[in-house]
Amino acid sequence: MSKVEEFEELRPLLFSIAYRILGSVGEAEDAVQETWLRFDGSSTRPASAKAFLSAAVTRISIDVLRSARVRREEYVGPWVPEPLLSDLYQDPARAVELADSVSMAALLLLERLSPLERAVFVLREVFAFEFGEVAAAVGRSEAACRQLLVRARRHMEAGRPRFEADRQERHELATRFFDALKSGDVDGLRDLLAADVQLVGDGGGKAPQLAKAVMGAQNVARVLGTVFPLMSRIDVTFEPHEVNGQPGAIFRDRGGKVLHTLALDVLDGQIQTIRTVINPDKLGHLGPVADAWAVDREVKQARRRMN
Repeated sequence: MSKVEEFEELRPLLFSIAYRILGSVGEAEDAVQETWLRFDGSSTRPASAKAFLSAAVTRISIDVLRSARVRREEYVGPWVPEPLLSDLYQDPARAVELADSVSMAALLLLERLSPLERAVFVLREVFAFEFGEVAAAVGRSEAACRQLLVRARRHMEAGRPRFEADRQERHELATRFFDALKSGDVDGLRDLLAADVQLVGDGGGKAPQLAKAVMGAQNVARVLGTVFPLMSRIDVTFEPHEVNGQPGAIFRDRGGKVLHTLALDVLDGQIQTIRTVINPDKLGHLGPVADAWAVDREVKQARRRMN
């Protein structure tokens, strides 16, 4: 097998590792590309391409994350990971871990970890690497990696509810949610929301966004039930689609350009959190991006006409 063939076979795994460490599609793709350059430029063939490439993409991702954390501290408004529509890496034996680890909630919990803790957790807990492989990837001893994993698990378990495994139930609840959203049914929306539900928007200062998270079933239902009918009036549409392994949708302007994504966290038969990403810098990998400011102006005009 040629170097190119070896690399392409492992590319889905490399991207999946990098995305979980970084929470960014663009940065993960750049990390994978840099990994290829190092592999291609190596004068010798490693005994294990998987071990070499996994270690390389992990170390690159750790370095990128260290600089990214500074930028995220200065981020305007809530920071939400870049939406991922599909994870190309598949492993039936670890399907639950893979799906759970890519959810918005899990990625936000991973933000609490140090870069090394995050890398060790991803390699060991998500991808089941042996401690020797983890140690080689992060450049620490096995004993140190075990301690890093203990701390990472403690942080993750402190704030991490597991999502319902019943995909059919989640799908049915999401269908009811989007039906109510489409019709502006505030009461119908409220019935699907947890009492302490949160609506969080990520615009990064580059698109209209909520000034702060909207909290409570009544408040969230009223915001959603009011805004979407206005958006429908200016031909904004949405298509249900899994976002980071959770029920969600892609919203588009009248020209079909991506306006924002929406993802639902579902637990105990209710929607716990709704996260929207409207920052154009985080949507480019999904296709041409809409002018969210122009859409916002049209929505405001539609509201004035109704009043």
